[in-house]
Amino acid sequence: MFHLPWGAWCVRDSELALTVLRDPVFHGGMSPFFGAMLPSRTAQVALGRAVRKLLRAHLPAYRRRVAEAAAALDVVGQWPAAGPLLVYRCSADVLLRPDAPPVLRRQLQRAVGAGLTARQPSVRQRLRAEIVRPGLLAALAEHVHHRRAEGPRAGEPQDLLDAVLGACPGESTDRTVLDLWVLLFTSIVGNVGYAVAWSLLLAGLHHPPGPPWPWPVDWLVREAARHRPFVWMVGRRVPHPLEFGGLPFAAGTVLSVSPYLLHHDAQRWDRPRTFRPERWSEPGGQGPYLPFSAGPFTCGGASVAHDLACETVAALSLDARLSISGADARPLVAGSVLPRPFALRRARKTPVCAPRKGGE
Repeated sequence: MFHLPWGAWCVRDSELALTVLRDPVFHGGMSPFFGAMLPSRTAQVALGRAVRKLLRAHLPAYRRRVAEAAAALDVVGQWPAAGPLLVYRCSADVLLRPDAPPVLRRQLQRAVGAGLTARQPSVRQRLRAEIVRPGLLAALAEHVHHRRAEGPRAGEPQDLLDAVLGACPGESTDRTVLDLWVLLFTSIVGNVGYAVAWSLLLAGLHHPPGPPWPWPVDWLVREAARHRPFVWMVGRRVPHPLEFGGLPFAAGTVLSVSPYLLHHDAQRWDRPRTFRPERWSEPGGQGPYLPFSAGPFTCGGASVAHDLACETVAALSLDARLSISGADARPLVAGSVLPRPFALRRARKTPVCAPRKGGE
């Protein structure tokens, strides 16, 4: 273990790290992801399941929309910013119902484009995101108040806000509902969007342009999430004074686990520093894999987030030759692990012929 600058400790040993993530002694009470915004762990679990079910039901519609969006993209796109934007455009109707105010939907798209779905690495980028935040939150607060005044709708949740409203007790404030929705919105759009960006970047760096990728999309997305996990640190509080890894810790001390370190443990992975999607076809060739954490507080939407990323990468690579320029695989670590900017060129394999004039 080693001490972190902000006071926590990072558990470097894989076995000890997995104990922190899985042992019930570290998982009493509420998930730190939701904090105190919901009244109980039961409510947290119920919301996670409702969101997963909602997104799973939306997958066929997402598949159609991402295929249409990919076909309409510019030949050259600027990434990673294009990733969250693409995911948002293709999931907008499940994040907020289609009858949400058009102005609000435009504000959301502008906020995603400004980088609001992840802490940005530069001060200039963070300032750009913060400029759009106050107006967006005001518009969202008005919409939340309006939706709560409507009362609950019968049947299954139709959008992410329905799921949040169903999980919040009646005494919850509008601000609590808003904060929960924003937390889930940024987690879905940012996590999936940047996972797509990492997949494209790493595939482009490790395969020559022109020929199709030799790996199934599922392997590619899994290996990108192993090699460059979006979430680079998760923490658990010590519930009472204890000795762990030969060191004494006071109650409340944060023990952190780095998915990046566990994914690159040479004792548990074969050639961990090498980007090898084919490792996912090798029996027993995988070590501890936790891009969405592990144990009782594993992200409830892990499987559907993976599927959304796969659908997006598949749509972008279908009938197209992809190549990248200005690429660098070194991560930018802020609140998350972000790719450095790169350009993606997407050329159709079969050119679309323009119709001739005069019906010829």
